[in-house]
Amino acid sequence: MTETSKPIVAERPPYRPLFWRKLQDRLVQGFSVLALALAVGVMVWILATILLRGSEALSWDFLTTLSAPHGFKGGIGNALVGTLCITLFAAVIAVPPAICAGIWLAEFGKKSRLADALRFSANVMMGMPSIVVGLFVYMILVVPMGANSGLAGSVALAILMFPVVMRTTEDMLMMVPDTLRESGLALGLTRCRVTLQIICRAARNGMVTGVLLAVARVSGETAPLLFTAQFAKTWPTGFFTGPTANIPVLINDYGMSNFEDLQTAGWGASLVIAALVLSINVIARVVFRDKKD
Repeated sequence: MTETSKPIVAERPPYRPLFWRKLQDRLVQGFSVLALALAVGVMVWILATILLRGSEALSWDFLTTLSAPHGFKGGIGNALVGTLCITLFAAVIAVPPAICAGIWLAEFGKKSRLADALRFSANVMMGMPSIVVGLFVYMILVVPMGANSGLAGSVALAILMFPVVMRTTEDMLMMVPDTLRESGLALGLTRCRVTLQIICRAARNGMVTGVLLAVARVSGETAPLLFTAQFAKTWPTGFFTGPTANIPVLINDYGMSNFEDLQTAGWGASLVIAALVLSINVIARVVFRDKKD
């Protein structure tokens, strides 16, 4: 050690009495518990209200018959089938390219400028209001076709699903240890085979969970469907050429109605869509959770 050099001594943090440290800890814990109780309480309140109001309309006929105007006994059968068609077709459109994009981001283009641009664009799309997506699809698809359709609704929902599935896929693949990649390459496998047969298999539970959560997210979207699919009081036979019944738009229309029977049907439809979304989330969390030995 030279004469000019001085030993580096870490500065001691300022002393705080034990009382104030415990008080701060108790305050943080109290605010955390209060925030948790508030969030859970509001969720339970909403679910309980939907259950109490919607159970009045729930029956087998309600789930299987066509919707009907005021004064006639109807159900949500056509809206339920239309919602399933629109959501499933949206998944068919969005999931394959989103998974491919996530694989490319995680395995091949990690630090490229194009990858950074895709990640930034996906983050922007995830925060974009869904009504903007509905208006966009209305301009590029509904106006040229000259009619609303279930296909247009599926395209709008697919746009909302794409960034969620892509980023989830990338995150799940990035969590796979590099030792698996190195082991596959050491055995003489190509980079493509290592990615598809080893890395994707190791992350498949997380990838499937991301897809299910994306489906649950868009299944209750109303704003895009108001511009694209709209509503029809018939079975969705004209899915590609005409308006298609769906539960979110039915709830919107019935909820703003002045007739009590339509409002009751709207509560019943709300209970059905809430049960579907809750079921998908529970399946994603339970069935595909990581199993510990």
